[in-house]
Amino acid sequence: MEQITFGGDATIKLPIGRWSAIAYIESYQKSIDYIEEHLKERITVECLAEIAGFSAYHYYRLFNAYVGMPVMEYVRRRRLEHAVTELSGSKRIIDIAMEYGFESHSGFGKAFRKVYGCSPEQYRIHATGNIPSKVDLMLLKQFNLSGGIILEPKIITKPSFKVIGYALETTLEDNRRKRDIPAFWDHFNVEGLEAKLYEMIQPKEHGEFCICFPPDMETGKFTYVIAVKTDSFEGAPEYLYQGEVPEATYAVFTTPPADYNDKGFVQAIEGTWRFIFEKWFPTSGYEFASDKVDFEFYDERCHPQIGAVMEIYIPIVKS
Repeated sequence: MEQITFGGDATIKLPIGRWSAIAYIESYQKSIDYIEEHLKERITVECLAEIAGFSAYHYYRLFNAYVGMPVMEYVRRRRLEHAVTELSGSKRIIDIAMEYGFESHSGFGKAFRKVYGCSPEQYRIHATGNIPSKVDLMLLKQFNLSGGIILEPKIITKPSFKVIGYALETTLEDNRRKRDIPAFWDHFNVEGLEAKLYEMIQPKEHGEFCICFPPDMETGKFTYVIAVKTDSFEGAPEYLYQGEVPEATYAVFTTPPADYNDKGFVQAIEGTWRFIFEKWFPTSGYEFASDKVDFEFYDERCHPQIGAVMEIYIPIVKS
């Protein structure tokens, strides 16, 4: 057993190599506090991950899940929010921009309009000087750490395999993926691309892989693919995505059986992802494996109107 101290005399004993859910979230809060205190300095994902005690990729993925935006977008927003408060004073706008890491007046202005819908000069007329509060993870409703769904994953090693399918380039920034991916699926379904894909590729196994390739941790850009497994790329149309999922050890989660209609299936998938990020990872002794891919797998088990299930594959390494 190891002992973790939260301040004062408050301690908790945990199995070695595992966290409590509270301690896990506290580690992320420590990095958020660091951001707040070092906004005028150079901040990197690697630095913040080290402060939190995780690998950079694992830290990046779970920060986005916990805070609702990629970590570097959060850093840029906090810099902008602090810079905005100084508009109520007499400093030149260019000096404020440079102080908070913006390389030019135009770059500051572009970032400002994106968030506030007007120029810094226009905002300055009504600036109040009040700084919006930083994120406090322990106050967010999603961290209700008692009760709820309990899922036990299978731990397997899966060899590399080739896939062919349709690709979408999107980003975690500004929550664009939450708009782009549903629109991509709508297009996939309306145009009957699933049937066309099976007809063209004729895979030996039935099942669609919805793959998220690792995002760029600075820009948030990543590739999302709806694909089928294949033995060869020979003869595949050039407009289709052709790639390989690397060998990895996975934690495989099967969603709870749900009614396909009335959004029950979608809610079961979303609930499983929340369980993975908020409850399973903190006590699992595992982290996301870098340079690997996570994916959802849909086969004939997702077709029943009642009791539909699918699988989520999370590439893992020991913490």
